[in-house]
Amino acid sequence: MPTLVCVAVLVALISSLGAPLIPSIATSDGVSLSTAEWLLTAALMIGAVATPIMGRLADGPMKRRVIEMALAAVAAGCVVSALSTSFAMMVVGRGLQGAGLGLLPVTMAIARSELPASRVGAAVGTLSVTAAVGAGLGYPLTGLVSQLLGFRAAFWFGAIAVTMALILASVVLPKKSASTVRRFDAFGAVSLGLAVIGISTVLSEGGDWGWTSPPTVAIAVGFIGLVALWGHHELRVADPLIDVRQVRNRAVLTADVSGFLIAVTMYLLIPIIVEFVQVPTADGYGFGASVALSGLVLIPLSITSFLSSRCLVAYERRFGARSVIPLGSLIFAASTLFFAFENQWLWEAFLVSGLVGIAIGFTFAAMPGFIVRAVLPSETGSATGFYQLLRSVGLSVGSALAAAILTAYTHSGHIYPTAEGFQITLLTASAVCAGTAILSYLLPGRMPSGQPMAEEVGHLLEQEAEAAAAGLLLADEALDTNPTMSES
Repeated sequence: MPTLVCVAVLVALISSLGAPLIPSIATSDGVSLSTAEWLLTAALMIGAVATPIMGRLADGPMKRRVIEMALAAVAAGCVVSALSTSFAMMVVGRGLQGAGLGLLPVTMAIARSELPASRVGAAVGTLSVTAAVGAGLGYPLTGLVSQLLGFRAAFWFGAIAVTMALILASVVLPKKSASTVRRFDAFGAVSLGLAVIGISTVLSEGGDWGWTSPPTVAIAVGFIGLVALWGHHELRVADPLIDVRQVRNRAVLTADVSGFLIAVTMYLLIPIIVEFVQVPTADGYGFGASVALSGLVLIPLSITSFLSSRCLVAYERRFGARSVIPLGSLIFAASTLFFAFENQWLWEAFLVSGLVGIAIGFTFAAMPGFIVRAVLPSETGSATGFYQLLRSVGLSVGSALAAAILTAYTHSGHIYPTAEGFQITLLTASAVCAGTAILSYLLPGRMPSGQPMAEEVGHLLEQEAEAAAAGLLLADEALDTNPTMSES
């Protein structure tokens, strides 16, 4: 468990190396803030592709090998970024670091396969809480290191820490697990990866190239064709990377659509707040905050997202499950709308961060419950796997869309966009969340009344990293209402 917790913490720390450092790297490498957004987009693109691939590989007996390969890629990425002599080299390093975003579900899979059944629930809960706390601490920690020693020191810090975790994992974790070897869907993985890269590239560069330019149109047509080809292939192959048939269930469709849209909104807001507070006041807006202080802005989000997720069961018992995601979406929309027009004081950024945390806690905690209640136990893994994929793609799309908007409002030769660029990005986020509230209320139809069984909850915890707290809540609720489950 200490080894798995160490890996979980590093996932959170490495993922936090992007947003607080964007303004510093943009200034150092002489690129615009919108171009520097590729530090996030690259990592998220690779993470979106790596998560389902690593999840599928972790179903087999070589779980430790999956962790070793991912950690080696992350360590190499940190070294590349630390030694980078150009912005392109920095982006390549961040892309390699994105492999770590698929590690947390693998650690949960190891805990589930190697620990006694009586310890699995607590172990997975510890991993999920460790990841949430690590994300909240990662931004100010990497910001502090960067402020004191320079942003390259933050990547050296990451490389050393990941290398130590790699050695620890190789020594402690079991070499093989008692799992069945399954055929890997290589074509599905490649076509999905190319499609994700295509859509992210179009959103990020379409503004510079022109939305109707030949390169933009060609890539757009290409990724649309790849998505269609991938979906057709996944429906026909015997052992697909992702089972897409689950979206025929309206409750599953609600979680998938809502998860994708909220993920898009997260990266239309969270990096924007961090970047906004760092903008020098000489530009007519922003607060000129240090990298360390900008990282502290996200601590309220980490705290309130965890606390609000713990209130989910009580809310569902009182008001029902159908209104949970719409309520969280409306809180998200109101928070982003507020910051779009009220951003004259630094405390407003902290306030919005806390409010967004409440929204994230409600929405992401509820979505896996929709899936678990709607599908058979044998289908839970594939259903939550597809949801995780859509959410990862949503993060990548949100980052790329933010970059596209900021690019449109950045004057030639300037690093920072105009204040209107940030405002339009936030208004876009608010509109997406308002639409999510409507869709998440209309899509589910009649809500199933059954409680998830123990195996379903366990599979949920294995597949869904950030919503593991929600899985524990569902388990608590099921135990309270079904005494025979407690005995089993």
